[in-house]
Amino acid sequence: MGGNPGLNSDARLYFPATERNREPIAAGLEPLLPAQGLVLEIASGSGEHLCFFQQRFARSHPGLRWQGSDPDASHRASLASWRQQLGLTAMAPPLNLDASHSAWPELTEAPALVLCINMIHIAPWAACQGLLAQTARLLAPGAALVLYGPFLEGAVATSDSNRAFDASLRQRDQRWGIRSLGAVEQEARAQGLLLDGRWPMPAHNLLVCFRRS
Repeated sequence: MGGNPGLNSDARLYFPATERNREPIAAGLEPLLPAQGLVLEIASGSGEHLCFFQQRFARSHPGLRWQGSDPDASHRASLASWRQQLGLTAMAPPLNLDASHSAWPELTEAPALVLCINMIHIAPWAACQGLLAQTARLLAPGAALVLYGPFLEGAVATSDSNRAFDASLRQRDQRWGIRSLGAVEQEARAQGLLLDGRWPMPAHNLLVCFRRS
């Protein structure tokens, strides 16, 4: 998530970008949600997105269960604190999960959908590779992996803001950077995940859906 996090008096973190993009993401995510099962979020950050989605879809999708994950202990603590403050007792505790690792924690159930927001451009390419490989292993045929964030597309002109953002990311860490959607699709296809749709979002971002073949 973009912006500088602010720390509340408890463990909750606040990312200003979440409040700006959560409604558009929810609107795009809604038709992709399964009727029931586990929604697993990778790289939950502050946890604000996941908690908002559980609240947002509680009535329309009562059969869904929600679980977050993050390799950063402060992020997991933030999600747990948001979960407690909002009374989301049905939400499973967050997992200590690094997408780049080949061994992910054991899940109590296979996810019906995997969600990853604003991660692959602020992580090494190995994190994207791990996300795709492990998601393909966990998902049943037809189940979805949904990504949100900025992407580079050969046939679409890159915005000035995304070019500047990409340069700033690479300056912070040469392993980071906005990913080519074509490169992500190629890696996904090699794992048995097929591109099922891409939808333009505000601020030059995309919502992208892959499905297990």
